[in-house]
Amino acid sequence: METASPRRQSGSGTSIHVTALDAIINVNSLFTLAVFLGLAWNPSDPSNSLVSDQSCVASASYAEDVVSFHVYSFSSFLFSSLIALALKQAVRIVRNPGFPYAELLAHVNKSALRVGMLISGVGSVCGCAFLMMALVNVVQVKLGTLACGSSHSFAAVVPLVILVPSALLVYVSVVLYAFTR
Repeated sequence: METASPRRQSGSGTSIHVTALDAIINVNSLFTLAVFLGLAWNPSDPSNSLVSDQSCVASASYAEDVVSFHVYSFSSFLFSSLIALALKQAVRIVRNPGFPYAELLAHVNKSALRVGMLISGVGSVCGCAFLMMALVNVVQVKLGTLACGSSHSFAAVVPLVILVPSALLVYVSVVLYAFTR
């Protein structure tokens, strides 16, 4: 008699897949909240700018980019979350033999599950990248454009463009680890 591996809960999905899907959904939820808070701010309000030198004030295109990148970010996070929720639900349905339509679904194809997880992870990464670009534009609206050479803008943007991609690298590594298991 063959025993199942401790990681494997059923023939259709493993706990690491469900855990990775939960992580994707949780991260997306937090960042979606950040996107909504960002959209509540009016970047074109002149009282939002802390720039004293009028030549360094960001043009209206920066404010438009803030809104555009927030919308792109939101759509990426929503796409990623919906894919992850669908995959998680498929795994749960197959694991529940009492579900009336379980025989129609038969098994969750592990390759399809992995590809779905990868697509969901890519959506999250794109959402983070768009959110980072929105924040770079927020800094330029508030503190002055980077082209102007504002030291305050650089001081805010440099950690952002170093830390966010570093965290995304860790995130992608974990998703890829789950993808290969």
